[in-house]
Amino acid sequence: MSEKASQKDRTIEKELGTQTRLLARSIDKGSLATAMRDDQWPYASLVMTASDHDGSPLLLISELAEHTQNILKDHRCGLLIDGTAGLDTPLTGSRITLIGTLQRTEESQPLERYIRRHTDAEIYAGFADFALYRMTVERVHMVAGFGDIHWIGGTAFRFNADTAAALAESEADIIDHMNDDHHEAVTLYATNLLGLPPNDWRLTGIDPEGCDLRAAGTVARLAFDRIVRDAEEARAELVKLVKKARNSGNS
Repeated sequence: MSEKASQKDRTIEKELGTQTRLLARSIDKGSLATAMRDDQWPYASLVMTASDHDGSPLLLISELAEHTQNILKDHRCGLLIDGTAGLDTPLTGSRITLIGTLQRTEESQPLERYIRRHTDAEIYAGFADFALYRMTVERVHMVAGFGDIHWIGGTAFRFNADTAAALAESEADIIDHMNDDHHEAVTLYATNLLGLPPNDWRLTGIDPEGCDLRAAGTVARLAFDRIVRDAEEARAELVKLVKKARNSGNS
């Protein structure tokens, strides 16, 4: 393979990585496949998900659950993220299967991120049998419709968030500020930029690539026009987007 062809393949894989990561960030649940600990038969279960700043899936699960018992014996798993809801023909829609391993993490920032996305999780997050698990994605199978099928590596799926540590540290303050002082702007993001109905929209997360919104049981993803690395860059992007939202509402 020529260097030019190899570079083209890397560019395509990077673009596919961005697409699959966006889908994973946009959905708040998935189907987790594990191997039964006693006989290795496949077992699938519904789990609620969030994404870390690099896109890695986060799951808050109980040690009493079958899937957790399976994971404790064999960390390998598959996670189906389904983006076909509401389509007349679901098989024309996008879905991804993430293949990798689940490991328990004691880090507080990912747990806080998960709870902001799933506020009801705060009730049981402190229970002794519950713990947060982060998925290390090794491969991704992407189906974006009939015949539009790809395999990509875990490296392409993960976003390099190492240079955005300052944003992660400021995330909670940014979200509280937007929800408390700029609730109208958050609503405009949802209605004017994403075309969603008016509701009590709240920001639940912000990462280098965009921000997450929620209203009751509905979640949404607003992508940034540029990568942001710290609070100042995030503020500039959020201000730009609210101006864009107001202009679109006036047109």
